[in-house]
Amino acid sequence: MSTKTTFSSKIGLIAATVGSAVGLGNVWRFPSEAQGNGGAAFLVVYIGCVFLLGVPVMLAEFSLGRAGGSDAVGSFKNLTPHKKWWIIGIVALIASYLILSFYMVVTGWTLEYMWHSITGSLYDGITGAAGSPAVNQQFTEKMHQMTSTAISPLIWTYIALIANLVILLRGVQKGIEKMANILMPALFVVLIIFCCMSLTLPHAGEGVLFFLDPDFSKINATVVIDALGQAFFSLSLGMGILVTYASYYPKDTMLTRTAVTVSSLDFLVSFMMGLIIFPAIKSFGLDGDSAAFQGTTLIFVTLPEVFHSIGATQFWSILFFFLLFVAALTSTISIAEVSIAFIHERLNLSRTKACLYVIIPVFFTSAVCSLSLGSLMWLKVGSMSVFDFLDTLTTDLLLPVSAIFICVYVGWILPKDFIKKELTNYGKFSSWMAPFVQFLIKYICPVLIALVLISKLIDTISK
Repeated sequence: MSTKTTFSSKIGLIAATVGSAVGLGNVWRFPSEAQGNGGAAFLVVYIGCVFLLGVPVMLAEFSLGRAGGSDAVGSFKNLTPHKKWWIIGIVALIASYLILSFYMVVTGWTLEYMWHSITGSLYDGITGAAGSPAVNQQFTEKMHQMTSTAISPLIWTYIALIANLVILLRGVQKGIEKMANILMPALFVVLIIFCCMSLTLPHAGEGVLFFLDPDFSKINATVVIDALGQAFFSLSLGMGILVTYASYYPKDTMLTRTAVTVSSLDFLVSFMMGLIIFPAIKSFGLDGDSAAFQGTTLIFVTLPEVFHSIGATQFWSILFFFLLFVAALTSTISIAEVSIAFIHERLNLSRTKACLYVIIPVFFTSAVCSLSLGSLMWLKVGSMSVFDFLDTLTTDLLLPVSAIFICVYVGWILPKDFIKKELTNYGKFSSWMAPFVQFLIKYICPVLIALVLISKLIDTISK
């Protein structure tokens, strides 16, 4: 068998891993969670969750991937060959593939909106000022037209799938790493441009104050649970992505430094999105409607309302949906790589065949997700569309379960010095963090993740 492929540079390694973490969770889920949980109060708790709990679980996954030297299933088999802990990898594999099915649909939406921003058709026929019921209704109708019709969303989803396939076929270094080296710097440049624009809008200071001036009286159990859930979702924990990517890390990679860097940059994207969205929405009086911050409404209705009300509408619209597409593309690439690595290494197939075996079925599964929102709305699971069901199943159940068992596996099943050896590169340098990280992985993280899981399940059932 050929030598294991690795990332070719430290910058490429960081860029690819950051790209796997940065996604729609940063762009629309974070602002929504922050708005609903007290703004700056949520931000403070979120910071704590990212660095005190997210980083240890990330280190657990990094350690598994690099030490196991294989895919999300093979790494468990290599570390504990005669036990069935590889089932954890199967859970992560299933979750990531299901996520890919509906995430690809959203990626298609971003492409469609970017195209309609380029042509200007997104703003054709829009009259009135931001915040008026008429404008909101017009953009809402456009959103339903572009996301819920039979043909249009499918075409753009398939274009997104082809873009993914082209990159993935080129492999780890020439495909994933090269893409990340180009797109991640571009993403941060666009974020900086948007921050400068948003912070110069009228009344932007009021939005900044809401986001950065904490009222600690608003911190309660719900805020903590939501912040922890957002931290784990944003960092792509429990999906098998970080285990798979870490298997491509050179053996001399400093895992602690990598985890802190990736978490910091991922947090920075969320923070910058807050600086973009809260001032912009406050400036146009859209902050009074909590629905304006919810998921697709925030991205495909509220922000187009903002762009429609400022100069150079098309420029800002194109730039924003390009930003969103970059975030979505780097995420779908990393999610798909989990299954590709599994097929490539477990079934010993060529990378080309592995890519085709993963992407071709997504043409059908993503079609089911898309059509369940539109022309075939009878395709439901209970009261939810297939799209919403898969979203709830994966993010509220499978990912937390996977993360819990990864913590149990690393903390209780592997040798006691496993984390210490990985964080010190087998004694090549000291790490004061190793005992602290081991304690968090063993005792704290699984309990808190379980609380989030139980809370989410109760909330889902109650609905």
